[in-house]
Amino acid sequence: MSTSSWDPSAYGRFARERSRPLSDLVAQVGAQDPALVVDLGCGHGPATLALAALWPDARVVGVDAAESMLEAARDLDTAGRVEWVQCDLRDWDPASLGQAPDVVVTSSTLQWVPRHLDLVVPWVEALAPGGWFALQVPGNFDAPSHRLMRDVAEGHPRAGELTAALDVPAVGEPATYLRMLSRLGCEVDAWETTYVHLLDPDAEDENPVLTWVTATGLRPVLDLLEDEDERAAFLEPYAAALREAYPRSSAGVVFPFRRVFAVAHRDD
Repeated sequence: MSTSSWDPSAYGRFARERSRPLSDLVAQVGAQDPALVVDLGCGHGPATLALAALWPDARVVGVDAAESMLEAARDLDTAGRVEWVQCDLRDWDPASLGQAPDVVVTSSTLQWVPRHLDLVVPWVEALAPGGWFALQVPGNFDAPSHRLMRDVAEGHPRAGELTAALDVPAVGEPATYLRMLSRLGCEVDAWETTYVHLLDPDAEDENPVLTWVTATGLRPVLDLLEDEDERAAFLEPYAAALREAYPRSSAGVVFPFRRVFAVAHRDD
């Protein structure tokens, strides 16, 4: 996926809903006084700065491939608290840190990284004794929001390109991560949570689920369909299908979102 497509302002919508999984993930990390904390796929910065606030004495490094996201992160980090590093996670080397990390966190990122299970192994092996590795990935690729995206793509004049663009790397089940991390000699806690988000209770957005996916899962389609007519030929039927799949109630639009978590503690 092209990193140039990431829009920090779009991703910042629904900030409360997007930030809660990280809080739930980090709540299971038992590090007391880490010297080095790394956020892989740091995005536009709020999550990394939250880690810096949680561990105020730690050196904190945020890594992301998208320069647009890192620019927003640096602007947000007015105190210069975090070291922001531009790097594709497939190329990132823990040795570049100069010391073994005590905590490595990656949240809502690995679903974009092919063969990410292979990458996790050296990341965990690079941890300091007693270190922690924590990951969270969306587990909603069979939800209507994504299934309808693929269905509409198949009926588009550029179906071949669109379906290929939407063929994102698979994420594991909780048991997948548990087995892998356990084989690395870690004590592992793995689980899943389905958040039932209530979007747009004030009815200010005609299609809040479309707004949500525009910042994330729909980016490969929007990057490919730069022609206005071609984009409309996709967005109009997709938006209509989303409105039917996620109807508005008197309270707002109910949007279930499944996520997968795993936290590994390396033995001292």
